[in-house]
Amino acid sequence: MNKLLNRFEELLVMTFMALATLVTLAAVLHRYFSGLAIPVVQDWLLGLRFAWSQELTIILFVWMAKFGAAYGVRTGIHVGVDVLVNRLKDGHRRVFIVFGLLAGALFTGIISILGALFVWENGAHYASFHALGMDVSALTEGPVTPDLEWPTWIVYSAIPLGSALMCFRFLQVVWGFLRTGALPQHDHGHVDGVDKSDHPDDTWPPKAGDEDRLYRMDDDLHPHDLSRKDQ
Repeated sequence: MNKLLNRFEELLVMTFMALATLVTLAAVLHRYFSGLAIPVVQDWLLGLRFAWSQELTIILFVWMAKFGAAYGVRTGIHVGVDVLVNRLKDGHRRVFIVFGLLAGALFTGIISILGALFVWENGAHYASFHALGMDVSALTEGPVTPDLEWPTWIVYSAIPLGSALMCFRFLQVVWGFLRTGALPQHDHGHVDGVDKSDHPDDTWPPKAGDEDRLYRMDDDLHPHDLSRKDQ
């Protein structure tokens, strides 16, 4: 089940990114070729309405950002200012890490609840009751977007849905950290097809030409002073 959720999350982010790119490309090409004095073609292009493209791109990027943030929590992509935390003793460090993750879960959980209430009052309740055949005479349908004329509650649904997924990911990371003591890490310098280390011999002192090991980021986060014997 978790693998399916991971895959769905990745596909969702990639789909939003691809659609935003295609819509932007189509709008740019339309604007460029509309300025060319090509008989028939120019008139046809000028008759096309692309004012909605900017609005749709913004919506796609908002949805991509919300679900991409949840992906970042799961994979450890988010950058954390943890220099002081990593200098603490293991017991204290563990407490601070758990506290930070739970604070993230609490914050995103609150945003999810408040966002859901906002979406519900912004027109989702009308759409739900209307779909169920209930009386909606006392309810307002809710506003729509300026260009696409989509119900805004659908657009704003990215807030509760993305925040709820982020909250789940924070709790997932906490559980994994309590069980294994490890946090998800993402190698920002990794390039597919390139070995992670060109130095198979990690003994000290370094051999000639291997002095850069002093500044190597072996944990993908922080450089270590390998001259210290306790490293």
